[in-house]
Amino acid sequence: MASAAEQLAANINFGALAKATELKQRIWFTLGALIVYRLGTYIPVPGIDPGQLALIFAQHQGGVLGVFDMFAGGALGRMTIFALNIMPYISAAIIMQLLTAVNPTLEQLKKEGETGRKKINQYTRYGTVVLAIFQSYGIAVGLESMGGPGGSAVIDPGLYFRITTVITLTGGTIFLMWLGEQITQRGVGNGISLIIFAGIVANLPFALASTLELGRTGALSTGFILFIILMAVVVIAFIVFMERAQRRILVQYPKRQVGNKMFGGEASHLPLKLNPAGVIPPIFASSLLLMPLTVAGFSGGQATGWLGTVTAYLGHGQPLYMALYVGLIIFFAFFYTAIVFNPADTAENLKKHGGFIPGIRPGKNTADYLNHVLMRLVTVGSLYLGLVCLLPELLISQYSVPFYFGGTSLLIVVSVTMDTVAQIHSHLLAHQYEGLVKKAKLRGRRG
Repeated sequence: MASAAEQLAANINFGALAKATELKQRIWFTLGALIVYRLGTYIPVPGIDPGQLALIFAQHQGGVLGVFDMFAGGALGRMTIFALNIMPYISAAIIMQLLTAVNPTLEQLKKEGETGRKKINQYTRYGTVVLAIFQSYGIAVGLESMGGPGGSAVIDPGLYFRITTVITLTGGTIFLMWLGEQITQRGVGNGISLIIFAGIVANLPFALASTLELGRTGALSTGFILFIILMAVVVIAFIVFMERAQRRILVQYPKRQVGNKMFGGEASHLPLKLNPAGVIPPIFASSLLLMPLTVAGFSGGQATGWLGTVTAYLGHGQPLYMALYVGLIIFFAFFYTAIVFNPADTAENLKKHGGFIPGIRPGKNTADYLNHVLMRLVTVGSLYLGLVCLLPELLISQYSVPFYFGGTSLLIVVSVTMDTVAQIHSHLLAHQYEGLVKKAKLRGRRG
């Protein structure tokens, strides 16, 4: 069955896509929703001076604002209604996953199936609103305190501006959360991931133009620009290879006799990805390390005392920064994998369904074996994440290459693209199987 499905997926062409009416509707809905999102990234928050904002933001792009602006597709730099983007929802979802791992009530809720999942999603939405309110208020206060060569970016600072900003940015995040869920249900792919993907891809032409401008002014040589492009292609190919890599553990099911017939006895595989944590570790690590630089930037660049010492050692390209960056990526890779994959639960599920790994006893021995295999995979996967994120980081720090050529952005773009293509293939497979079933029924009636 697996080989037939793979062969059918390989034979998928544009003719099959043209016949899949439902899939075309899903694709058009996804494109329309992403266009709505991109239009919203150009609607400014009331009470902002765009000229002063551009000057002020240029002074703080080296901090966490630059990273978040990359995820927001430039909406934060323009201070639009989608400035927070979908990041509060992602933070709330991660917090809920952490709480699920340590809170028995939430853990039991997770095991209740579809009903429990809906309740957890509802709690995640409430958390998103709370986080968005706090973050939008922080942005409003930060904008009032930040000043540029021509003054403040806020035309009329005060309580009214703060309330307006909180309502606008929180409403924008709630709308994007709803839009992402609509894309997931009625479109193609994961809606939240596609929103971040669209923001990064939309700014890639600007990033390429900035790099070419550095070459025109002589800051970068033509040979080095070609090397950057070639390296980006190599990194993308490497990411595709590593993200598709997996360890397949053989699972055997015993034979059982029901009446005069024999059932079972088949073998399947338990696939374990080489990088189960995805892009979460680089996002967490970069945000955590860039926080001191951002705090120093909000203080007008006059960081003194311990903050000045920390920002000096944690600057781009500094050995301590690079070491901590890789160390945090490895830490979060192990930490997040431990949350999303529980070897004990997997071993228990296999035991309930009569499955076993050849040569391994069911129960605790199976859980220990899965944990051993998973730790080896995560070790290789975390080192891969560290390598992919560290090499572009050197280019960003030494040669001012835009964030969009960084390892985190390439990881997100490649991962979301692969996931979306896989979902399109699955829809086409389902459509072709439905066609085969209908033909078989017609032949049966004629016979």
